[in-house]
Amino acid sequence: MPNSETIQTLLLVLDLAGTTVFAISGAAAGVKYRLDIFGVCVLAFVAGNAGGVTRDLLIGAVPPAALQGWPHLAVSILAGIATFSSYRYLERLKAPILIFDALGLALCAVSGTQKALAFGLQPVMAPLLGMLTGIGGGMLRDVLVSEIPMVLRADLYALAALAGAAVVVAGHLAGVPPSITTGAGAALCFALRMAAIRRGWSLPTAAAVDADRG
Repeated sequence: MPNSETIQTLLLVLDLAGTTVFAISGAAAGVKYRLDIFGVCVLAFVAGNAGGVTRDLLIGAVPPAALQGWPHLAVSILAGIATFSSYRYLERLKAPILIFDALGLALCAVSGTQKALAFGLQPVMAPLLGMLTGIGGGMLRDVLVSEIPMVLRADLYALAALAGAAVVVAGHLAGVPPSITTGAGAALCFALRMAAIRRGWSLPTAAAVDADRG
């Protein structure tokens, strides 16, 4: 890892922020499926950290950041308990799971890309690792509650993460400060994801191809 305190602080902030919002989405999914409080907290931790753990294992950053100390575990459990206790208020929001999932996707995608660049990955591969960081937690969350992962559905998900990650890499190559590129990348990812949800943007599906052939 570089010795730049700015980069290390930025990565930590992004990691914890992404963990928090993904943990809320995981906890909300757990409450939706009527899990007990332990199950809700487990789902919160899994959703908040699975992508980051996968990223760190692939680039050799071991032990993974989520397992090095208490911060990631603490914010995951706190998010789980808070969501479990106040879910009736979250229900007043439109699709709270989708909103927090979009935030988590954006934050984790850019943090994963920044960490990949910090570990010396090539600019072509860094966005892919950022995308994997963004989709990992949501995928495992959905699998644990027996849902088809969002990344495998028709609406834009992985592509939104990839677009945000690409902004980070482009800014890195252009010499733009990391704080600016991560903010721009996260904003683009979140905007694309929310637009896809609200406007119904989607990729072609197998069913649609079959219908056209018929």
